[in-house]
Amino acid sequence: MNDLANSSMSEKSPPQRIDFNTPELQRKRRIRALKDRLTRWYVLVGGLAVLAAITLIFFYLAYVVAPLFQSAKLTPLTAQAPTWMHDAGKPLMLTIEEQNQVGMRVSDEGQALFFSLDDGRELSRVPLPVPAGAHVTSVAQDQPGKPLVAVGLSNGRVLVFKHAYPITYLGSQKTITPAISWPYGQAPMALDEEGRALEHVSLNASDNTLIVAGATGAQLHVLSLSQTENLMTGEITREQNRVELPQLSATVKAIYVDPRQQWLYVINGRAQADVFNLQDRTLNGRYKLLEDASAQTTASTQLVGGISLLIGSSRGNIAQWFMARDVDGEMRLQHIRDFKLDNAPISQITAEQRRKGFVAMDTSGKLGVFHSTAHRTLLIDPVASGPAVMGLSPRADRLIVEDNGKLLPLMLNNPHPEVSWSALWDKVWYENYDEPRYIWQSTASNSDFEPKLSLAPLTYGTLKAAFYAMLLAAPLAVAAAIYTAYFMAPGMRRKVKPVIELMEAMPTVILGFFAGLFLAPYLEGHLPGIFSLLILTPIGILLAGYLWTRLPDSIRLRVPDGWESAILIPVIVLVGWVSLGMSSHMESWFFGGDMRSWITNDLGITYDQRNALVIGLAMGFAVIPNIYSIAEDAVFSVPRGLTLGSLALGATPWQTLTRVVILTASPGIFSALMIGMGRAVGETMIVLMATGNTPIMNMNLFEGMRTLAANVAVEMPESEVGGSHYRVLFLAALVLLMFTFVMNTLAELIRQRLRKKYSSL
Repeated sequence: MNDLANSSMSEKSPPQRIDFNTPELQRKRRIRALKDRLTRWYVLVGGLAVLAAITLIFFYLAYVVAPLFQSAKLTPLTAQAPTWMHDAGKPLMLTIEEQNQVGMRVSDEGQALFFSLDDGRELSRVPLPVPAGAHVTSVAQDQPGKPLVAVGLSNGRVLVFKHAYPITYLGSQKTITPAISWPYGQAPMALDEEGRALEHVSLNASDNTLIVAGATGAQLHVLSLSQTENLMTGEITREQNRVELPQLSATVKAIYVDPRQQWLYVINGRAQADVFNLQDRTLNGRYKLLEDASAQTTASTQLVGGISLLIGSSRGNIAQWFMARDVDGEMRLQHIRDFKLDNAPISQITAEQRRKGFVAMDTSGKLGVFHSTAHRTLLIDPVASGPAVMGLSPRADRLIVEDNGKLLPLMLNNPHPEVSWSALWDKVWYENYDEPRYIWQSTASNSDFEPKLSLAPLTYGTLKAAFYAMLLAAPLAVAAAIYTAYFMAPGMRRKVKPVIELMEAMPTVILGFFAGLFLAPYLEGHLPGIFSLLILTPIGILLAGYLWTRLPDSIRLRVPDGWESAILIPVIVLVGWVSLGMSSHMESWFFGGDMRSWITNDLGITYDQRNALVIGLAMGFAVIPNIYSIAEDAVFSVPRGLTLGSLALGATPWQTLTRVVILTASPGIFSALMIGMGRAVGETMIVLMATGNTPIMNMNLFEGMRTLAANVAVEMPESEVGGSHYRVLFLAALVLLMFTFVMNTLAELIRQRLRKKYSSL
């Protein structure tokens, strides 16, 4: 009875309940909540920090690049009215020395007067050895940056002198002592034997020869002076020869000698230019400079280097001309580009001594600052009350203008005139080129070099390298990802995937080193085998797969499901061995023993050892792991229920793959391709070491390229901090960043659209 009572009581007792609110569980929940909050804030702060870093990088690049597109700035200084100007005669030429402290003024009274730019006071006055009864009628300088000056006289003779500014130091005190020397003697050289006044003169000096030209009306006189020095005695021997050229029919307005002493340019009163060949002493041609019949040429000069002529007109226009080959291969004077100052006639054009820029002034007193290559007008400001004479410093940062008995000093801030939208992205007609082209050549050894800063070939090379890399990497990586995630056995997948992903850890400098030193020469020596390998490998795989399906089931079923891909290993090895082994024989049978020569001579295609094919193979190898890893995860993450449901409804495995799995995984696959594309675009070391770094614009598989990233890596160490070259390299980095940003933004938009479209599967 007691047992029954106890059992009945036990049956009526309430069941035991689990307590989920014990102190230990509460502590665990608090710790977990704290971890969740910390993780959420960590991810949030980390993401915001990444965005902030990218934003700061963008603004820093923009900050460095912004000065490239600023205009010039002109700052007037205190006007000067020195007393020496009352008896110094009419100014014919003004120059400024390198340190911007001393100016030189040559007047029609035959004096070279040196004065201080700070206060205008006279430093020294040197009378030129003008013969009695003669006076100065014309003055001309040698090429910009050269210190030689020719002075034409009223008796048909010419004086040639050189101005210099030696510097001496007394303690910390620097003293500039201007001086004049006579490298060709103080005796005037006779140009016009009849003694008529030289209305225009010009000169050009090389190491051994001086060419002096002058004009009296429509008469042209050219003298060649050869000078040799005896190394033993120091005696100098001079020999004069007259250069006889066809005579002119119109009044001469200006004469210029090419610095290579090949061409002589004569501008006449009919707004025409006669170009003479000094080598064979013939007339190259007569060229019309102005289309407007009522306009006249009012000023002219040569750009630094002497290749280009600048012609100013009475309409306020300035045109650039230089010699280039026409369609028939003949050298002709070509009209390149135009500039506009104002509507008043151009009175003076002065070229910079170190850049392809120039300063022009018109009769109304307006001054304009221009750059020829960039086709850029940087400044137009009124500085004088009317026609005036100006001088420009060698550094192009100081101007001196003489106007109505006053000296007007000006500070010019124009640090980056070489850059414009057209210079960066359009075809530009550079000096010594026969047509406009896209060129990148930032530096050269000569001082009168014309910088060629086109980013077009660099951008083209970047896209070219990425295209060939993706052409190899995208199909292989995506196909491998699909097969690994969908068809391959789990055991084999666990071995294959880590090995492929391990390739991503390979340093790109090692790949570039391998590609440049081994792969490039190997490809050059085995071109038939390489192309055979690229063609026969997919054919061999398809053929092996077809033969596999034709084998008896008793043989095929012995291979575990998902391990069939292992059979392709010997197939690929065999195809590679046959292709590369037969390379030399195919080269002898089909290409005369040298496929490279056949490509160059028979097909007319340039072949460089380090070319886009090498880049495609090496960089494709580097990009494959990125694409494969992300695409494989996307395919493997497709819910198993979708696959089984499709198969249960009667679809074949291939139909399930193409219509369910790939569509569902398409956002991830697309993201993988975009990330691979970004990696290929930003790659530096492989393209730097495995290609010729030639900035050319063509899709030739056998020629190299230069990319934006590689160009920055190569040229940044040698660029001057704060200079135009330095800032253009930062602009290249900004273009690369903007390209990546735009590509990633478009990729994300497309990915979201694909995700929304196929999320209902």
